[in-house]
Amino acid sequence: MTEATISAGYVKALLDFAVLNGANEQRLLTRADIPAEALTDQDNRLGLSRYVALMREAKADTSNPALALEFGAASDMRKFSVVGLISHASANMMEALIQLNRYGRLVVDVEGIADGARFNLIDVDGQRWMEDRRGNPNDFPEMTESTWSRFIVTTRRDFPEHTYALAAHVTHAAPAYRARYEELWQVPITFSSHWNAIRSDPSWERVQIQPDNRYVFGVLTERGDALLKELESAQTVRGKVEALIMPILHTGEVSVETIAAKLNTSRQTLYRQLKDENVTFEQVLDELRHRMALDYIAARKVSVNETAYLVGFSDPASFSRAFKRWTGKSPREYRGG
Repeated sequence: MTEATISAGYVKALLDFAVLNGANEQRLLTRADIPAEALTDQDNRLGLSRYVALMREAKADTSNPALALEFGAASDMRKFSVVGLISHASANMMEALIQLNRYGRLVVDVEGIADGARFNLIDVDGQRWMEDRRGNPNDFPEMTESTWSRFIVTTRRDFPEHTYALAAHVTHAAPAYRARYEELWQVPITFSSHWNAIRSDPSWERVQIQPDNRYVFGVLTERGDALLKELESAQTVRGKVEALIMPILHTGEVSVETIAAKLNTSRQTLYRQLKDENVTFEQVLDELRHRMALDYIAARKVSVNETAYLVGFSDPASFSRAFKRWTGKSPREYRGG
């Protein structure tokens, strides 16, 4: 089973918030097993388990059990994810929720949702509720805390003239810091409920955000679609193989045995899995070298010989022959053209 993943931007936002509240950055990264370089690209992906570890280490390091609540209340998704930008470029709140369900996996790809949207609107006895349908929420209640704080507190801050939340339910038991919930959320809260849900004012869905900002909305959703495609590709065997090859490509010592070992599988099994996706290991390696070589040559930041090294060729002449096979031109001809 593929582990759920989370965006590096979201992880970095939590790390920065914890440091701002007194935590030691290097200690948190070490204890959560997060390489600092993995956080340089906000759209990079990390295993959700590392975020869980970071959250719990941050709570301990700051001696603040309510850190997740406060993180959600203080964070602005527009600063660390295209999803926040898309939501705020939507015409109204209903469209923002639709886009959040569409692109939310780019922030955190949660487990346990076999079909339908993560955030589901439902009417119960004449009341409007939004339910978070993610699976096994009590395994990591901090996700509920930060998510509901972001919905309730930031919307009240960003749209003070409108009422959103009227009540909140959570499936986990009331913690010792229950008073902090009440202070931040300012609505009636039911703990140990059968669902994680927020009761909202129905008029909220019609609140206008950016009804005339269709150009920006289109640009942002194009970026979101591209990132979704990358995320889905990374969940294939080929995507996993490429992710493991890239950090060691420059060594020129990439082998199917090395990658199979990193995947905790056998050489034969890896070949079979790739065959099921209509590709061979050799094709994956060759096409990855091709793509990266084109990027390096086009960027003009490194020489042709340096490019040869970076994509795993010890001999520039061998690289030139491969490049001509890929493009019909030598590297210098391609750069010149």
